[in-house]
Amino acid sequence: MRTRVITGVLAGGAFIALLVIGGYAYAALIALMALIGYDEFVRMNKLSRTQAAVLCGFAGLILFLVPAFGPGFRYAELVTTERLVWFLVFALLAVTVLSKNRTTVDQAAYLFLGAVYLGSGYSYMIATRLEGEHGLYWTLFVFLAIWASDAGAYFTGSLIGKAKLWPLTKLWPAISPNKTVEGALGGAVLAVIVTVGFHLARPEWVGLGRAAALGVVIAAVGTLGDLMQSAYKRVKGVKDSGNLLPGHGGILDRTDSWLIVFPFLHLTGLL
Repeated sequence: MRTRVITGVLAGGAFIALLVIGGYAYAALIALMALIGYDEFVRMNKLSRTQAAVLCGFAGLILFLVPAFGPGFRYAELVTTERLVWFLVFALLAVTVLSKNRTTVDQAAYLFLGAVYLGSGYSYMIATRLEGEHGLYWTLFVFLAIWASDAGAYFTGSLIGKAKLWPLTKLWPAISPNKTVEGALGGAVLAVIVTVGFHLARPEWVGLGRAAALGVVIAAVGTLGDLMQSAYKRVKGVKDSGNLLPGHGGILDRTDSWLIVFPFLHLTGLL
């Protein structure tokens, strides 16, 4: 527990500092996290970093991040989603042919999934901070709501369980046996409290109803993102995606909710 707390404080403090600084310092941090996360994804699939298909996946991931740096970033306007997706599919399938199926279509599909999943998720984290004059506000809005949901879920479930007020209802025991319905509801309540706080700080930027609705959506989608990662790790037979952060696992373990929440809010027009 002590190691977990120390790691959380140090890593969290450094992350918040670069988030506040913004600009390319924050973007570079997220890009580095994306590369480490993809490396964890590759290792979970028991693939070698030196495989041609894996290198194509890394290249695709990097290209997903380029537009998020803004139109001033060289060649950003050339990297459209349609072009990127097609050329990544082309490259990965070409590798299966050129390797005479030593790289299988299944492996190519995993690598494509990882590049799109991580590339889009991390790119929207960058874009949210760098776009517009209120980038810091909205990035903190989303991150703090996610973290509040996680903390609220953990402490609500723990308190009810220790007090033995009633038997806890498992949320999805086949995938994540420790998550409970009561915890999820507690997390949603705390997320709404945080987002309403952002409304009170800047009511001209977000109305009360929208702030509360965003809190609920972030909590729900964040929980689903967590379950998605848990389901994948269960299929692959691993407990953690990596061991970069002592007591916390890998980058993917810490950012599973982020990877789903940020794209969801942007692509649905909620943010």
